[in-house]
Amino acid sequence: MDSVLAAARKEKPALIETLKELVTFESGSREIDELDRIGAALAGKLRALGGKVEMIEPVEATTTRLSDTPEKLAKMVRATFTGTGTKKILLVAHMDTVYPRGMLAKQPFRIDGDRAYGLGIADQRAGLATVLHTLAILKALNYREYGTITVFFNPDEEIGSPGSRHYHTLLGSQHDAVMSFEGAGGNDQVRLATSGQGAAMLTVRGRASHSGSAPEKGVNALDEMSHQILQTRSLSDPATGVKVNWTLASAGIVANMIPPEAQARADVRISRLADFDGVEQKLRDRIRNKLLPESQVELVFERRWPPLEPTPASRALSAHAQTIYGELGKKLTVTEVSPGGATDAAFAALKARGPVVEGFGLQGFGAHSTNAEYIVMNSIEPRLYLATRMIMDISNGKAPLADKR
Repeated sequence: MDSVLAAARKEKPALIETLKELVTFESGSREIDELDRIGAALAGKLRALGGKVEMIEPVEATTTRLSDTPEKLAKMVRATFTGTGTKKILLVAHMDTVYPRGMLAKQPFRIDGDRAYGLGIADQRAGLATVLHTLAILKALNYREYGTITVFFNPDEEIGSPGSRHYHTLLGSQHDAVMSFEGAGGNDQVRLATSGQGAAMLTVRGRASHSGSAPEKGVNALDEMSHQILQTRSLSDPATGVKVNWTLASAGIVANMIPPEAQARADVRISRLADFDGVEQKLRDRIRNKLLPESQVELVFERRWPPLEPTPASRALSAHAQTIYGELGKKLTVTEVSPGGATDAAFAALKARGPVVEGFGLQGFGAHSTNAEYIVMNSIEPRLYLATRMIMDISNGKAPLADKR
């Protein structure tokens, strides 16, 4: 569609300016004031595009508190665009980054060749910008054949979406299709699978004693923790996508004391929701075998993200996306095996009545890194074209929306 491609080309400079603006917000997941500032800025842009905007204050009744959930969470942004048709489409992206305040001064927005660099630019400023400028294209073309487009921007994805997961699941159940705007990676893809992510937290309690004059009177929590880590380090299973890796540990108080307590944390990744039960049970079975009988070993197991799993509906919709991309002479990769990352698309899919497809953001690289996060500017036009055409084809019934159940 020449009109859509021309509009995408025209919109590219404006999208780059939006990226330049968005990377100036140091909105780490715990920077509540800054998250509310970027939320207000995005709300203003959505209103200017014709959306009915609501700032949602998280409430305890719908918040899932994890071990690292801050006491206060920032507001969510929901915008509704009402058209003349019947199809309901949900567009999701997140506003938070992993970077602490203060890093911006040394890593400002910059362009180097075909790359635009900035903190959080790939994960996920580019997703926010792609949503905004896709809507701008629809407005410029006076396209209103959708029933409802709902935009949902959350402030807590990087810490497990404790305040927003309820809304992702609810909105997913109310829409005919979900398009999530995490990045396209380096190989120009959309994804039908993301990993479930959990955390296993072990606490060992022993007994303190002088490490020089009476070590035998102590119960060394560090010894017991080492034993537990060694006997649970083989739980990964590449064949099923299960990954269990111990990543953090601490023990002891001072150097000349038998440590009375030790803690360790494992990162858990799964491809199938049912595998959470299996991993947790294996951990609980193994920690019963103790090196030091007088020690106490406790396990807390958190299910932080469910996995996004491919469905017939998501396969059909992604195949249609490939056809659209082919109009530009480009190949769109559809990934059905998760490389290991977890996203909010999985929450939206838990009760979704239609397809959920991840990865409609821009191509890029370097998420969660320093001085290396960038987007590929040549991906802006084709990605805007893809997102716009997907909304159009879903709206007018050209894109398949087979029920996944």
